[in-house]
Amino acid sequence: MIKKEQIDWLRRVRDHVANSFHIDRDDLEMSPFDGQGGLGKMVQLFGAKMEPLLDELNEVLVA
Repeated sequence: MIKKEQIDWLRRVRDHVANSFHIDRDDLEMSPFDGQGGLGKMVQLFGAKMEPLLDELNEVLVA
């Protein structure tokens, strides 16, 4: 089940990709992600699914 906090993070990722056309782990240590816990928080929320999720978002949102 997806949590509200996960949805909030996915929206931030979407907004970032919309402006920069790509997201990777390093981006999660910059604004606006750093103010919300950065890479560590995203790993906590999504675990092993984080990397495949970022890959899929990069592929789908840029297309």
